[in-house]
Amino acid sequence: MEAQENQVALPLRSHTILGVCEAIGEDFGFNPTFLRIPLAASVLYSPSYAIAVYLALGLVVLASRLIFPKARAAALSEAPSVTVDDQQELPKAA
Repeated sequence: MEAQENQVALPLRSHTILGVCEAIGEDFGFNPTFLRIPLAASVLYSPSYAIAVYLALGLVVLASRLIFPKARAAALSEAPSVTVDDQQELPKAA
């Protein structure tokens, strides 16, 4: 949990451009690769269209993060915590 709190903001990470796909994946709860693949394929078809769509999605993510800044933090705090009981016995094989 501490590693998540110390992470750098999405646009400032070295392995992302604007963090659009990752932010959308976090918001909707799916793997961002499912968004990255079609976006990369669209670059081959029409680079200007793909860049325009990516920047438009970036503006949508920016607006949603500015309008609802605490929605993501509230969702994380409401998630139930899972504890592991080391004393639990496992069933024995026959």
